[in-house]
Amino acid sequence: MGAYADFHRRSIENRESFWTEEARRIHWHRPFDQVLDFSKPPFAKWFVGGQTNLCYNAIDRHLDARSDQTALVYISTETDTERRYSYRELHAAVNACAAVIQAQGVGRGDRVLIYMPMIPEAAFAMLACARLGAVHSVVFGGFAAASCATRIDDAKPKLLITADAGLRGGKAIHYKPLVDEAVSLSKHPPEKVLVINRGIDKDFSMVPGRDVDYAEALRQHGSTPVPVTWLESSEPSYILYTSGTTGKPKGVQRDTGGYAVALASSMEHIYCGKPGEAMFTTSDVGWVVGHSYIVYGPLIHGMTTILYEGLPIRPDAGIWWKIVQEQKVTVMFSSPTAARVLKKQDPAYLKKYNLSSLRHLFLAGEPLDEPTHRWIHDAIGKPVIDHYWQTETGWPILSLAPGIEKAKVKYGSPGFPVYGYDLKLLRESDATEAAPGEKGVLTIAPPLPPGCMTTVWGDDERFVNTYFRTFPKLMLYSTFDWGVRDAEGYTFILGRTDDVINVAGHRIGTREIEEAVQSHANIAEVAVVGVADSLKGQMPLAFAVVKDASKLDTEAGRKSQEKEIMDAVDHQLGAIARPQRVLFVNSLPKTRSGKLLRRSLQALAEGRDPGDLTTIEDPAALEQIRGVLKG
Repeated sequence: MGAYADFHRRSIENRESFWTEEARRIHWHRPFDQVLDFSKPPFAKWFVGGQTNLCYNAIDRHLDARSDQTALVYISTETDTERRYSYRELHAAVNACAAVIQAQGVGRGDRVLIYMPMIPEAAFAMLACARLGAVHSVVFGGFAAASCATRIDDAKPKLLITADAGLRGGKAIHYKPLVDEAVSLSKHPPEKVLVINRGIDKDFSMVPGRDVDYAEALRQHGSTPVPVTWLESSEPSYILYTSGTTGKPKGVQRDTGGYAVALASSMEHIYCGKPGEAMFTTSDVGWVVGHSYIVYGPLIHGMTTILYEGLPIRPDAGIWWKIVQEQKVTVMFSSPTAARVLKKQDPAYLKKYNLSSLRHLFLAGEPLDEPTHRWIHDAIGKPVIDHYWQTETGWPILSLAPGIEKAKVKYGSPGFPVYGYDLKLLRESDATEAAPGEKGVLTIAPPLPPGCMTTVWGDDERFVNTYFRTFPKLMLYSTFDWGVRDAEGYTFILGRTDDVINVAGHRIGTREIEEAVQSHANIAEVAVVGVADSLKGQMPLAFAVVKDASKLDTEAGRKSQEKEIMDAVDHQLGAIARPQRVLFVNSLPKTRSGKLLRRSLQALAEGRDPGDLTTIEDPAALEQIRGVLKG
């Protein structure tokens, strides 16, 4: 890896000249005065003084060269709909949406919460906020009202945008009633709620004086031209909430200029996309992948992006490959969970369509196991590149970079440190560099490169205390993931060091689930751990101590209690956080100082050695855990 090793080295040793070159990939309304301000570690400001705009880079600057090229293709197998927007048409739709948002009193720096299904208006709303200089916060539609309310209270949006309903597997998900409940639960409700009526939910109601019908607002305001608001590079572009080890989600704050540069750079060096080609990312706009590689990255690079509403196996397991064939997709991005779902289907679907346009399939979201990596690679006959990143980073940390140098794919490994990231794999015991083949904590020496989070929204102290305190004597960003590096420099991800679990790419804090379980009146104490799952990577498993054990005397009683607890989690957090099982025990295993032995619980649930138990207060607690797991 000579060429790439040199490229990466330059990005670390000569940061300013390296990123000055990469910054030429985007439009600057005003050139930056300083490449990097790292005067207040660990906070980094990139391209200081430069003025730019994400929406302008994604749409306006392409109008001269590619106004008639398709910018966005919306495909819904839920409604059997396909809509195409050229760059000119996308510009008009985003301008109209921005005019509507502006008419609700939203301007530069104001927050807009977006709680939307996978429809074009979700992308319009994100780009419109960027146009106005407003800060969007997209909340995944799978979250329950209570989770949405916590995000409302943290972001304090002036406006909330939603739809009457979404669809999943032909079943309606009623967004508007969830939003109404979330707003009623919040302490800082938005002044206005903008509603896109898809005609799916016939019974939803509008709140007079608060709710605004999008179609009517378009008729009133949609023709008003909305000029671009030029932002200083470090001004926030969006907030995206991610789980942590406390019950309160963290608002990852992203900048504007650094993010645009990182995405533009990655589109060529990592994803090998070319302007005019099509990129198909199967994620949701509620997740960071949807932000970076459905909405912003492909459009900044002048590509056609595909927004898909539907499942990977409906109407059949060939639907994604049909899209690749029909849209001549060159870059595809999906998840290990999706690959494992497809692995269970008839392999004939993978041979049914012409995939000759496809250059690479990229997978990310959770660790990719070697058998699945090998299977999907052989099945489609194309390079399948695993890569690793986080909501916090906004773009890959580990990957191969075929746009710079082609390297062999090693099954089960996301590859090498991406340029800009000064990665250290450190022993937990003494913070020294782990040897090849030795497990360590994956860390990044700051400054974090452009595109990464700049802080936690409204809480600089939490940013420092959460991410830079794993090794107290060293100022290093912790990914909270274990890794191991082989003799050739390939890194393999082994799982989390903290109490966050990864369910099909959705990061969920065990503390959040525990709080939801404890909302049930009969729960005295609970521990939630993530256990390995062959399809989703991990699943939550709850061990609960009840107040009134008589309710567990019969099998029917136990099942009823378990269902009530799962319903409580669904109501508090949404179905994505629902435990696989709730196992009832008399006590939880703890040390004599009262610390819960979570890793031992997880090990037992996965059939592994629970480790050193010399400090356990009550050995009988662990024996009971073994018994309920067998039962």
